[in-house]
Amino acid sequence: MRILVCYASTEGQTRKIARFCADRLFGAGHSVELLNATDTEGLEVGSFDAAILAGSVHVGRVQAGLKEFSAANANALNGMSTLFLQVSLAAAGDDAEERGDLDRIAHAFCDEAGWTPGAIHQVAGAFRFTEYDFFRSWAMRYIARQKGQQVDPRKDREYTDWDALARILEDWAGAA
Repeated sequence: MRILVCYASTEGQTRKIARFCADRLFGAGHSVELLNATDTEGLEVGSFDAAILAGSVHVGRVQAGLKEFSAANANALNGMSTLFLQVSLAAAGDDAEERGDLDRIAHAFCDEAGWTPGAIHQVAGAFRFTEYDFFRSWAMRYIARQKGQQVDPRKDREYTDWDALARILEDWAGAA
């Protein structure tokens, strides 16, 4: 199967997740193309059998570049097996209200783009303190403290459950 993995990443965790997806699918014998959503000009999305789109949530929205890509290619995406991976630190928690917000954000994103993915999964992100400026680091430490998390502002902290993501990919690729 020929699979497109298209992502938008702000701090790098979604790119790492997309790379993991591409590597796993390639290792399972699929032909995979991994692209940043901003590097897709001239891409013939209809030439793929399936697609995974991955984007992260920041201030209640997924990156504009991924939205533009999915809207521009909604017809082709709607004609194939697709998976939307929405990355967020809130996905690491078990707060029902935050989970509901993530689901609403994902569905609003897809509705605005005119794309109906075959499946949507929430994937936990990471604190990327090595990527933050002083103010963002302070804000992220505050958020962590509000959630009862102990973080070291000199080190990144990853919450992505790689085994769970591998199972999602295996199930999705098997059904596609």
